[in-house]
Amino acid sequence: HELGHKHRRADRIAAQIANGLVGYGHFCIEHNIGHHVHVATPEDCASARMGESIYRFMLREIPGAFRRGWGHERERLAKRGAGLFSWHNDILWSWLITLGIACALIVLYGWIIVPFLIVHHFYAWYGLTQANYVERYGLMREKLPGGRYESCKPRHSW
Repeated sequence: HELGHKHRRADRIAAQIANGLVGYGHFCIEHNIGHHVHVATPEDCASARMGESIYRFMLREIPGAFRRGWGHERERLAKRGAGLFSWHNDILWSWLITLGIACALIVLYGWIIVPFLIVHHFYAWYGLTQANYVERYGLMREKLPGGRYESCKPRHSW
């Protein structure tokens, strides 16, 4: 998570690898481009609403982050003149890491490892979802008369 905020390419690659370990390659893209802009607003799928259970939040946040991550990556690639399924797609590179690790583990341990990988990925996703839930639960920025939201301040995070 923190490495995904850095500007050095090596740090961003390390973040991709870390997210690739758990099949969550879209996270850094959505987090930095989507969540940071829309944090503590109704538009942010990673900000829990007051009264929303962790389970309902998870069902909204995980698919929402996936969709928004792919949308942001599509826009980024279009600006570069690259297609969605090009070598420049950071999500696909991260998924190649996920696939490579899964294949290596299947070779080492056989197909019996697949259910463990699924459970592992689910718990990793759920752990990140729990952090997002706690950090912003019930906190919303005020919408200003011009339609924009107030600046994000320390009071918009637990």
